[in-house]
Amino acid sequence: MNAQDVMKMIQENEVRFVDLRFTDTRGKEQHVGLPVSAFEEEHFEHGHPFDGSSIAGWKGIQASDMVLMPEPSSAYIDPFFDETTLVITCDVIEPSDGKGYDRDPRSIAKRAEAYLKSTGIGDTAFFGPEPEFFIFDAVEWSVDMSGVYSKIISEEAAWSTADKFEGGNTGHRPRVKGGYFPVPPVDSLNDVRAAMCLALEACGVPVEVHHHEVANAGQCE
Repeated sequence: MNAQDVMKMIQENEVRFVDLRFTDTRGKEQHVGLPVSAFEEEHFEHGHPFDGSSIAGWKGIQASDMVLMPEPSSAYIDPFFDETTLVITCDVIEPSDGKGYDRDPRSIAKRAEAYLKSTGIGDTAFFGPEPEFFIFDAVEWSVDMSGVYSKIISEEAAWSTADKFEGGNTGHRPRVKGGYFPVPPVDSLNDVRAAMCLALEACGVPVEVHHHEVANAGQCE
């Protein structure tokens, strides 16, 4: 997909906003939204200026100017915003020399890939993220003069045998370290993961597999 394709995508989908996104050094995604009337094809050549001084660990206020350079092949329609919004991932550019910022994760990855090729270590780099996470029903905590506690609430948890849940406590839950690959109803989160996969694919992120992981209390992959 090139810049012209993105502009056509904006028109065909009646996009109202363009969301320029980048990631800080710690991995937190950041964004700035532009009304579609303020976004032009020239953005793909000249970028969009922003203040880098408020991004943790980046610029000082005395030299904070930076540029977001949109990557047209990354464009997709956001499935969550109320207003039709096109998301584009950006490289962070130093305006002084036009090169990638040395603390931008995308720039770091590109330099690492170039290093592999230049040294002969390898000619292609493959990256396969494997997100693992828990989905809890709720988490409670308290810190006060009487004490400190935290509590995980999960219908799947092995400790939830005496708890009350909407629809009753059916007992359909994995045993301790017995959560790997069971079918529903023991795997109560299959439909949630399926919806997540569909949303990811709608954003252009290919999904290889999803399943319940080893732990109970809602561990997923």
